[in-house]
Amino acid sequence: MKRSCLLACLVLSTTASQAANPRIDSWMTDRSGVYARIYTNAAAQASRSSATTWSNGTQSQSLPAYSGVQEITSSSDWVYIRTTGLGFHTMGPWSVGFPNLPANQHGYYRFPLNPTIPTAGTAKTLTGNGTIGFFVDGVAMFDSRDAHYWNGTTDDVGGTGDWNREAYVNEGATFDPAYAHQENTGTYHYHANPVALRYLLGDHVAFDSSTQTYSEMTNPAVRHSPILGWVADGYPIYGPYGYSVATNPASGIRRMLSGYHRRDGGKNTDNLSVTGRKLLPAWATRLYSSGGTITGPDVSSTYPLGRYMEDNAYLGDLGYSQGTDFDLDESNGRFCVTPEFPNGTYAYFVCIAADGTPAFPYNIGRAYYGTVTAGRVTSLTETVSTNFAGGPDSPIVAEVSSVRDGTVALVWRAVEGGTYQVDTSSQLKNWSTAATGVAAVANAGGTNIAIAAPAVFFRVKLTALASYDSVTNSSSNTGGGGGPGGGGGSPSLDHITPTVGVRGVEVMVTFALGSMAPPPAVQPKSASLGTIAGTKVSRSGSNVTATFAIPATATPGAVTASVVFPGPPGMGDVTFSLAKGFTIQ
Repeated sequence: MKRSCLLACLVLSTTASQAANPRIDSWMTDRSGVYARIYTNAAAQASRSSATTWSNGTQSQSLPAYSGVQEITSSSDWVYIRTTGLGFHTMGPWSVGFPNLPANQHGYYRFPLNPTIPTAGTAKTLTGNGTIGFFVDGVAMFDSRDAHYWNGTTDDVGGTGDWNREAYVNEGATFDPAYAHQENTGTYHYHANPVALRYLLGDHVAFDSSTQTYSEMTNPAVRHSPILGWVADGYPIYGPYGYSVATNPASGIRRMLSGYHRRDGGKNTDNLSVTGRKLLPAWATRLYSSGGTITGPDVSSTYPLGRYMEDNAYLGDLGYSQGTDFDLDESNGRFCVTPEFPNGTYAYFVCIAADGTPAFPYNIGRAYYGTVTAGRVTSLTETVSTNFAGGPDSPIVAEVSSVRDGTVALVWRAVEGGTYQVDTSSQLKNWSTAATGVAAVANAGGTNIAIAAPAVFFRVKLTALASYDSVTNSSSNTGGGGGPGGGGGSPSLDHITPTVGVRGVEVMVTFALGSMAPPPAVQPKSASLGTIAGTKVSRSGSNVTATFAIPATATPGAVTASVVFPGPPGMGDVTFSLAKGFTIQ
């Protein structure tokens, strides 16, 4: 059952299953129960005064939101993620005068489990403005541009053209120490080297706690970089370090070399400082339909070399060979073996220079390598399996940290904002409450329990949850507000688990309450799957569980899942439902 756990005989054993599919299993989930935090300014960073709510009058986070990926589901063809888009690390601060703050994006996105490559002769798909993928912490990936271009007169104009300004070069001053920032809708994102995520994943990055900054380690890397994210064509992006020989995991580890070089006269490039921006590089001519009809501005202090993506040439067009002179192709990837794909895959790699600074084309090139099929989702149109439910739906994982003089120190993975109860039993039959009102600190809970018996069982339950901004709603989840339906709109279920049941088989279903959830003390009256009534109906926080005996004679197909609560006095019952939320097979 979700949101409770049993610790028997002072020992909790778990069996870890081998990752079955990196596209499902590589997402970071261990911190999903922690509130997202920002440093609003340099003084706050210096004093370690992070905030869980914030506002600048445009972007507002009036309730805390949990960090990153909150749910993962999958079918035979797709993996779906729900994410707030807010990093696990403390975000910010941003430069003085930068107007934007991050906000919960309530993101719902899908990636193909079986990516494909366009057929020979088919034009590659250009990356667009906005999200082109997600990193495994649920933060958005943007391409290398800052969404401004030279229109023949000025480059202070939004859009796409022949000469597109680089984000790192032109907007780098607005990046936080993690190399990320947000646009005017609050979408926190990386254009280049996601250094804070790499640090959390152990990818050869150091963190200076005194300055709250990140830097590349100076010693040689000895491990292949981990998967950092997934691009919209379904292929992974790794950190900067891969096998020296693409197909040989025993060939050693080194930094992957970009296939691009600044057009400064070196490595057979033309020198734009001498010739002017008269011609596009060959890679851009291949990709752009315009044919390079607009001449760029001459190189100057106002328009320095490197200001535009097109100030870089691809070495494969200049007599150099991939795999010999450089590692990564026009799209910034290669076919190779990796720890997660020992039989080989196409993979993108983050580009950094020898000194650790971001290097063009940063994450991916101007065009995707594969066929782009990923995208935002508004609703499910197929049956899926739940692979992970996090944040307020995270399972409670408990352990005994010490036993001394008859006192047990019990700790568990908690949800920030949660309040817990600990029960004890000597025989798993009769339970006694040992502690109540135990508040979580970040994503940790714990209490000391005095015991007399040599063998004691413990049970930890979530009893209350503070108000929070749910990943599944366009408005905030008010958690412990007034009566059911008190927030306006229609009460609804967020999701249920599992979503499929077999005729003639009993199933336990968990209903996750959506917007306008009643206060935690309000218990449900009933639960149903179509016309099938549930038994053993109970509630824990924002989850309701019920057992259903599905008749062997039940009609197969999708049915409405419902939970009924008593409404305020004189107003009748309130039903939370999810149309076609459960399928009978």
